[in-house]
Amino acid sequence: MLDLYDLLHNIQKRPAMYLGQPSISHLRAFLSGYFFSRHQLGTPETEQEKYFANFQTWIQERFKVTSSQSWDKIILFFSQDEHKALEQFFQLFDEFTKSDRHEETSVILDNSHSHS
Repeated sequence: MLDLYDLLHNIQKRPAMYLGQPSISHLRAFLSGYFFSRHQLGTPETEQEKYFANFQTWIQERFKVTSSQSWDKIILFFSQDEHKALEQFFQLFDEFTKSDRHEETSVILDNSHSHS
């Protein structure tokens, strides 16, 4: 089975195949189904899925939004339409995963220095 990030990458390449039409709302619905089915099957959360849970907070901070709007609604609000919002999601998701890895690396480096 594909991991979450591979699945998102495949959706980015062929959104209509997975979502019906290129739409951030359809992506949100697809991901809700993905997480629901994994929960129903009792499948443990992967590290990627745990990290993705931080995407909501990251989006709120990135756009300086304090309301409880979901990440897809925030991105859509700052985009021209559903299709542009989907494109924006993939750019933001890439930025999120890179910033996440950077923070992870710096924590590892900080921990290695403190034990020296």
